[in-house]
Amino acid sequence: MTWLIEFGTTLITSVVAAGGVVSSWWLPPSYEPTLHTAPAIITPTPLPNLDTTAARIPQVLIENAAYQQAAVLGSQDTLPAGVHNPAEAMVNIFCSFRNENTIRYTTGSGFFITPSGIILTNAHVAQFLLLEAVDEDGTANCTVRHGDPAAPRYEAALLYISPTWVQEHAALISDVAPKGTGAFDYALLYVTGGVDTQPVPRSLPHITIDTALPSTRSIGTTISVGGYPTANTEQLLSGEALPRQYATTTLVDLYTFGSNYGDIYLLGGSRVGTQGVSGGPVITEDGTAIAMVVTRGEDERQGAGSLNAITLSYIDRSIEAETGFGLARTISGNLSFKAAVFQRTLVPFLARMLEQEL
Repeated sequence: MTWLIEFGTTLITSVVAAGGVVSSWWLPPSYEPTLHTAPAIITPTPLPNLDTTAARIPQVLIENAAYQQAAVLGSQDTLPAGVHNPAEAMVNIFCSFRNENTIRYTTGSGFFITPSGIILTNAHVAQFLLLEAVDEDGTANCTVRHGDPAAPRYEAALLYISPTWVQEHAALISDVAPKGTGAFDYALLYVTGGVDTQPVPRSLPHITIDTALPSTRSIGTTISVGGYPTANTEQLLSGEALPRQYATTTLVDLYTFGSNYGDIYLLGGSRVGTQGVSGGPVITEDGTAIAMVVTRGEDERQGAGSLNAITLSYIDRSIEAETGFGLARTISGNLSFKAAVFQRTLVPFLARMLEQEL
C-alpha cells in the first residue's frame, strides 16, 4: 500500500478525470459467504507513535477549492446541544456487500450528533458505504436502524471518512479478525431519507458532544457506554431486531497516539463489551459524549467486556489535520454540497482501494 500513499494525489486526479478503473481480483467460486462483523481488536500497550501530520495523507481536500468553500459556507464554530436522554440518539448501522462469489455483512453502532441527522461512527463500519460507489461486480447496501429494538428507519450517505484510515486498512476489509489501534477510525454519515420513502422527523434525537482536550483527572470517573451489540452470527444473519444496550463503567486510563494529548480512553469491562458496539458513544454523567468506542480492550487489565474509545477531541484534531477544518464546521452548513464534493474528490480513489482487496 506504500505506493498508494506516496502517489495518492496523482492517482486521485487521474481516476476522477478519466473515470479510470483499477483492476480487482476475485476469490474462487468455491469461496463460502462469510460474516464480516466489527473487528475484535486489542490495543497494544504502549500505543505506537502515530503521527497525524498532513504529510501522511494526500492533500486533496486541503488543496481543493470547492471543499474549502463548502466547509466555510453556512458553517458554524459551535456544536449543537443534544437531547436529555442520549440513549435515544444511538443507531445501529447494518451493511452488506454481495457479488457472485461472496456475501459480507457488518453491523456496528453510531450516534446522532446533530438534529439534522449526522451520525458519528467508525470507519471500519462506514467503509462499506464506499463500496456503493463501485458499480462493477458487486452490490453494497447500508441501512440505519433506530429505536429499541432497532428497526430499519433511514437511508444514509457518506459525509466523510478518514482517508488516512482507508489507506492504512483497506487490505483488512476481507479479514474477519482485523487488528489495529483505532487511530483515524472515524466517519460521518448523514440521513438522506427514510426507508421505503417514510418521512424523516424534523429534528432527530442527538447527543451533546464535547471536543475539549481530556485531562488525566478524568481517570477513574464513572461513564456510560452503549450501542447495539450482537450476541452471535445467527442473530445478525436472521435480521433480528437488535436491542439497544447501555451500561455503566469507569475510565481506566487515558493514552495518546503520540500527539501529547489525550487520544484514547481505556474503558472498564461491562456487559456491552462485545461485537457490534463499535461506534457507540461514551457518555459522562451529565449526558455529554466525550469519546466513541473503537476497539475491544485488554480484559486482563480492564475487566471482562472491556473496550477502548477514541476521544472526540482526537477526532476533532484529526479531521482538522486532514481537511483544514474541525468537527463543528464539518457537520454544519450545506451538507449535501460537502458530501458531493467529497464523493467527487476522494470516494472514487478510496473505493477502488477497497475493491482491490475483495
